[in-house]
Amino acid sequence: MPEVFVSVGSNTEPRRFLAEGVALMRERFGAIDLSPVYKNSSVGFDGEDFYNLVAVFENDQTPQTLAGDLRLIEDQCQRDRSLPRHAPRTLDLDLLLYGDAVISEKGLEIPRPEILQRSYVLKPLADLRPTMLHPGREQSYGDLWKHFDTGRHPLQRVSLPL
Repeated sequence: MPEVFVSVGSNTEPRRFLAEGVALMRERFGAIDLSPVYKNSSVGFDGEDFYNLVAVFENDQTPQTLAGDLRLIEDQCQRDRSLPRHAPRTLDLDLLLYGDAVISEKGLEIPRPEILQRSYVLKPLADLRPTMLHPGREQSYGDLWKHFDTGRHPLQRVSLPL
């Protein structure tokens, strides 16, 4: 079964909705490993800080089915889809990686481009799998993080039991 990696974020009652989202993911997918949680400024709009982490688990659903299940969990956590793309969120779940697959189709791009663009995605991946190689880049997440511009994208680790 492939390992899948999911970015998990919230800036609306983040302690509540991250806990609810992770609990729902465990119900649906079973055992999940979690990265540390990081706080960072919102990107693309002025808003409350986001809390972000990455979850990893094994799953044999198709990537498309898995992405649909993640949307259902977001909906269970009161995600408002009428808001613009860059807006506050109760829960944001993005499928980052599906094994070593490279997929580019409408509504699904794996690996997600944000891995290389956003500290709040790359750092948790580097925490979980520092020696694992990024599909297509053939660089480890640890090396990618080592060369990432952390000054432009500061993170603050927070304690959040999940």
